[in-house]
Amino acid sequence: MNKVSDEEDEKPLDPAMEKVRRKMIRLLAVSIGVMMAGVMAVLFAIVYKMNSGASTTIEEPSGAAGGGLVASGEIVLPAGAYLNGQSFSGGQLALDVTLQGGAREIQIFDIARQAIVARYSVTAK
Repeated sequence: MNKVSDEEDEKPLDPAMEKVRRKMIRLLAVSIGVMMAGVMAVLFAIVYKMNSGASTTIEEPSGAAGGGLVASGEIVLPAGAYLNGQSFSGGQLALDVTLQGGAREIQIFDIARQAIVARYSVTAK
């Protein structure tokens, strides 16, 4: 009923295996160091972006006649039409319009041409 302890059971490694073990420990330490440097770089970039001069204020364009008004125009809807909503993208304005009879359509207004360039009727099936 002899219990063999773990210390007595372990035998010293031969020199070749000890050399491999040391290389593996060195590789592990280098890998951990590279990972920590990468994490620190990402955190630094996040903090830098948050504190950089990313302005959220909208400034009036300089050089506009009249002190800030850049363009003006008029969009004429048919009589009795109601504007439900709009969306602007790429120099075009999409208008969601309800016509006098209750029909709905999407009208695309081109800012540069100052005209409605497309009409799409909206129907339910």
